[in-house]
Amino acid sequence: MPISAADSITPAFRHTTQQLLKPFRLGQWTRLAFVGFLAGELGSGGSCNFSKPFRTPQGGDTQNPLGLGFPSIDPGLLAGMIAVLIVTGIVFGLIFMYVNSVMRFTLFDSVLEKNCSICRGWTRRQGEGWRYFLWQLGFMLATGFGAVVLLGIPAAFAFALGWFREPKQHLLGWILGGIVVFFVMAVFFITAAVIHVLTKDFVVPQMALENIGVVEGWRRLWAMMQAERGGYAGYVGMKILLAIVAGIAVAIVSVILAVVVAIPAIVLGIVAVITGKTAGLTWDVFTITAAVVVGSILLAIFFYVVSLISVPVIVFFPAYSIYFFASRYPPLYSVLYPAPPQTSVLPAVIPPPENLPPLPPPATAGI
Repeated sequence: MPISAADSITPAFRHTTQQLLKPFRLGQWTRLAFVGFLAGELGSGGSCNFSKPFRTPQGGDTQNPLGLGFPSIDPGLLAGMIAVLIVTGIVFGLIFMYVNSVMRFTLFDSVLEKNCSICRGWTRRQGEGWRYFLWQLGFMLATGFGAVVLLGIPAAFAFALGWFREPKQHLLGWILGGIVVFFVMAVFFITAAVIHVLTKDFVVPQMALENIGVVEGWRRLWAMMQAERGGYAGYVGMKILLAIVAGIAVAIVSVILAVVVAIPAIVLGIVAVITGKTAGLTWDVFTITAAVVVGSILLAIFFYVVSLISVPVIVFFPAYSIYFFASRYPPLYSVLYPAPPQTSVLPAVIPPPENLPPLPPPATAGI
């Protein structure tokens, strides 16, 4: 009988504990953190905006501010540099998406087998990873096209009505239209996110175990979801709740770790500066390079420890989807709960009956 989303938490938590702590292996944690990062399971914080507002130069100079930093750059050269950066970003983005696709299957195998082997997973899952990469690329393009259409239609409608020429006279329309567009876009992106999550949680196991494509996996999954809408809806809701709780927990631990690391680093930095001034050192190429190297080492150690903190989350959520889906997908259930090996049973030895009649005397030759 299929288990509910809530009942899948306990076996997933037990699985995570057994894989990570029985026994504890630092190398296994490090590999899982690396695979989880490449597979997209390692959460990242939001970006911070460090830009400062531009200040008009004093003295009434109205020169273009962009010309202050780059006074003699040819516009054609600048356009070429921008084009090169865009192309390079696209290439690196595609490479990372392909690596992400293969590592998704590597993470699935690592959690299912309770052992992470990056080289074996990379070699083993090239075919499945390539098919999943093509689906991710097509899904990303379709999502972007859909977003452009959903934004372009109301923008074209507003332009046709002349709202752009006199926006103040159509303030009510802009407000109501903005609210409608906001909710439509929110529903669109939430739907896209749910499709992506269901694909990596329930279609990827089918691809890994039966070597099928994404379309066939979705065809089967859609039939399962139609037969049990409440179960899968409960899974999505429970996973959102668990993701919020896990994100808060990891963020709190990361902040505490940052404070613990930052205080000694600041103290050592102050001591180093005071000691350097006492010794007559000044900020030159050597001291600046040394400071950058030390800071980079401390930052790398910090991110490494934060990634280790995220390893339980990296293992728990794939395990959670595996245990939920295993009771609904027999090939996964047979791998997760293998049948005990059959032992050959020897036939029972039947003892001879008691009070056997005496054997006849042997025949004498020549009689």
